[in-house]
Amino acid sequence: MNGYDLIRDMAHYSVGRACMFTLLGIVTFMMGMMGWPDLAMRSGAILFLLTTVVLVLKAAQAPTRSYRRTEVWILIDKRHDLPEARAQAIFGEVLRNTYIRFAKMTLKAAVVLWMADIAIRLSGLAPR
Repeated sequence: MNGYDLIRDMAHYSVGRACMFTLLGIVTFMMGMMGWPDLAMRSGAILFLLTTVVLVLKAAQAPTRSYRRTEVWILIDKRHDLPEARAQAIFGEVLRNTYIRFAKMTLKAAVVLWMADIAIRLSGLAPR
């Protein structure tokens, strides 16, 4: 495995783990609101949309943020086999792509929850 693949894998691991903890929090919050299924779906959609915004902002920052101040740098044991002049560009690009990839997933989850909210309200299952 070359340095680029290791950086990509560790970026995926790092961002994916953070998103999984976010997912756990959102789902737990939604489960607490299951007495009001429409409100649970709507609040889940809003929270996923907020997560998408945070990920897009992180993606915008990634190319300029020092790669030595990222979790990926720690995960690869603070060493790489890349030319130092290219390391910042590669770390930034990999992290940007990873953040965008997860932002797309959270946006899809938000859209699904918005549709579920609308379906619940149209079906009359929402408590009045």
